[in-house]
Amino acid sequence: MSLKSVVLIAAALGLGLAGASAQAQDSALAPTFGNTIVSTHPDGRQARLWLSADHTFRAQGRGGNRSSGVWRVRGSRLCLTQRRPISIPFSYCHAFPQVAVGQAWNDTASNGDHVVNRIVRGQ
Repeated sequence: MSLKSVVLIAAALGLGLAGASAQAQDSALAPTFGNTIVSTHPDGRQARLWLSADHTFRAQGRGGNRSSGVWRVRGSRLCLTQRRPISIPFSYCHAFPQVAVGQAWNDTASNGDHVVNRIVRGQ
């Protein structure tokens, strides 16, 4: 996340503010680091997502398929960009509320399913 400025001093200050903003946004995701986000689909099957503080993720779909990639925060949205498997490039952004381990929230999966997400302790 960067800020554009006309003046070099403003640019340097803008980068400092962007860094602080990114840290604040990352801290909202801190409860997920070292834990698992479990998404339960209407058919009862579950997908799992593991976010790391280094902005990488691993995932296991409800059918057991595994993927990995990078994540970033855009405003209040968590954006995932799949890097593996390479044959299936994928990018998806969705709202991510500030929640703690054990808390659940309603969401929409990338396939349009209404899911219930929960942060579960451990991986």
